[in-house]
Amino acid sequence: MTNLAILLSGRGSNFEAIARNVLAGALPARIAVVISNREDATGLDRARALGLNARFIPSKGKDRDAFDHEVVAVLREFEVEIVCLAGFMRVLGPSFVRAFPGRILNIHPALLPAFPGLDAQKQAIEYGVKFTGCTVHIVDEGVDTGPILCQAVVPVLDDDTVETLSARILKEEHRIYSEAIRLIAENRIRLEGRRVVLKPSS
Repeated sequence: MTNLAILLSGRGSNFEAIARNVLAGALPARIAVVISNREDATGLDRARALGLNARFIPSKGKDRDAFDHEVVAVLREFEVEIVCLAGFMRVLGPSFVRAFPGRILNIHPALLPAFPGLDAQKQAIEYGVKFTGCTVHIVDEGVDTGPILCQAVVPVLDDDTVETLSARILKEEHRIYSEAIRLIAENRIRLEGRRVVLKPSS
């Protein structure tokens, strides 16, 4: 059984979707620990309600390396194998990324490499694209630049607002994040340069 860690800074809706799949036996994994850099993160309360290990590690006033070192130490304590970012509003430093090479996942509400960074849904509407979506990628030392594991396409409707588009994208996020975790947990991928290539299921 693969040990997962969830890192979040807010409500943690993707965390809840992953937790539902874990509890239903739909993922070959267990959530070993949930970590937030914000004490008031709703996701921490939800993790505790599910009986999960939940840790608050403050980031305010710390340099990135010091904070990353603290988080990595907790991940080692819980023997974490895959790290899942779920609305975690911190950029991970190189030392963190190197501690879990190819084992840190992030989900982004756009079809990367389009619309990286913040406010991706707003960017999509303002640019006038007809389709956007979401992407699960392996985290590298850049921002939203890692190899792409899974993507889902969502149409942009003429009357969409940021809120309506975000809600439709979120449904797809909840679906594909668990798919991506399964691929990593089952050792189903290999990297060819930037390309993620699926191995046949055994």
